[in-house]
Amino acid sequence: MKTLRGEDEPLKMDHDPRNSLCAPPLGIRAVKHCCNCNKKASWRVYILLYTFVIYITYHMSRLPISIVKSVLHRNCTRGEFEELLNKSALTYPNTSAAKDEILMKKCSWVPFEGSNYEELYGTLDYAFLLCYALGLFISGQIAERTHIRYFLTAGMIFSGFFVILFGLGHVWRIHSFAYYLTVQILGGFAQSSGWPCVVTCVANWFGDTKKGLILGIWNTHINIGNILGALVPGIWVKTDWGMSFMVPGLLIMCMGVTVFFWIVPYPEELGFNGTSAVTEEVPLKDAKTQPKDDKPSEESSLIKKDEQKAISILGALRIPGVVEFSIGLFFIKLVSYTFLFWLPKYISSGGTVRIDPQTAASLTALFDVGGMFGGILIGLLSDILGIKAILCVVFLLSAAWPMFHVYQIDGSTSQGLYAAFLIITGLLVNGPYALITTAVSAELGNHPCLQGNARAMSTVAAIIDGTGSLGAAFGPLITGIIATYGWNKVFAMLILSDLVAALMLMRLFVSEAKDGYVRFKNWKRKRKEGKENQDTTPLEEDSQDIRSSAELGENESSKDR
Repeated sequence: MKTLRGEDEPLKMDHDPRNSLCAPPLGIRAVKHCCNCNKKASWRVYILLYTFVIYITYHMSRLPISIVKSVLHRNCTRGEFEELLNKSALTYPNTSAAKDEILMKKCSWVPFEGSNYEELYGTLDYAFLLCYALGLFISGQIAERTHIRYFLTAGMIFSGFFVILFGLGHVWRIHSFAYYLTVQILGGFAQSSGWPCVVTCVANWFGDTKKGLILGIWNTHINIGNILGALVPGIWVKTDWGMSFMVPGLLIMCMGVTVFFWIVPYPEELGFNGTSAVTEEVPLKDAKTQPKDDKPSEESSLIKKDEQKAISILGALRIPGVVEFSIGLFFIKLVSYTFLFWLPKYISSGGTVRIDPQTAASLTALFDVGGMFGGILIGLLSDILGIKAILCVVFLLSAAWPMFHVYQIDGSTSQGLYAAFLIITGLLVNGPYALITTAVSAELGNHPCLQGNARAMSTVAAIIDGTGSLGAAFGPLITGIIATYGWNKVFAMLILSDLVAALMLMRLFVSEAKDGYVRFKNWKRKRKEGKENQDTTPLEEDSQDIRSSAELGENESSKDR
């Protein structure tokens, strides 16, 4: 006998095959012992907020390197040289050349004191982001084969550990570039543990209920993490840049410890069904007492067979839109991460008047403020209009104008106008970034050509975000090289990349525009037909009245006869 059960009602039976791994964590067990929390909607809100905070700490721990670039190599003026000389108790040589060489080392941090410091910065950024991009594919496979709570806990602790190691280079007076490069490589792999885990947690609890607006709001954890990652390290950047790394590193490690006790990746751990809203389930006793002769239908056998077969990478690339959005995201993340890693350095040194590193860090946060609102705005518009490619193209083409003004305006003399253009640029660049990595990936993972194959979601998401992360690795690297020829070349590269991203989506833009035109014509035709029906309705009613009167007269005459 089948029973109908709503999603907010917990299961009363214990037959999940993963019970050895799915015992609720200690913190959740204590909460359930103290209070009766049986509403799935409440746990969904809890998971959404918890994963939101988790990924804030991930992004916050990635930003210190971009903040401290302005002090690792300062380009000290002669006045700053003399100030350092007066504060120092050391005896310097009398020759001017030797004095300048020693003071340069006192002003900057070896090994970043030389003229090739920008190339060294680019190498550190590239090593981190390349290892992060490659680690995404590896972490996705590990997350599918282990319990997410354990893997996420380990990933956060190791991520914080490597961030702290970079800061300890200042405490231990380490001047080896190989040390900082090794820490960045290991940190990139550790940081890749976050995205597959938090996305899986949200997908397990929300499933098909996810919408563009909800994911747009949830995706603001990236922007808030970047804002805090600029502000928190900026507190110590002038006095002790090592603390700019150690504080965010400690925060993500502490959050990793709480994950072990409080995260619930699977609804089954709390007795709920998976992602379906209303399900039919067979009680355990009835299932056992069913006749053995009852064989599953041919349709159910085919469904199970299809569900067991995961889609290949080549098969996922054949899904309409995957290649275009992947390449488009490559260039979008190239622009976004170049701003993320190099904007503080440009703000502090690109103007005619030098901007304090702490002020530069605060201005950098405005780029992510714009990105936060951009993700929400484009998610809302995509829910209303259903034209994701068109929205991405419009946003990207519009971003070129404010991006040019970020370069053209002198931030040291017009900080208000400069801040406004930073917000607009962040909104127009990070809006498509947020939409593609969340709502677009989810939609392509459920494309009609897949015929209900649910195992394509992770592959499609990995291709899109992994390709985008390669662009994030390439951008800061090439920026470190181009910056040696002038910042005007850097901004020309960013504007060109932005336009190429829009060009990659142009085929989908045209396709959505054609579909929209056809829908508009159909709507206009139906509206016209509706008006014609309204015009003919009175005539039809009059004819019906005439026929009714005639029939009534015939009936009366027959009665008289």
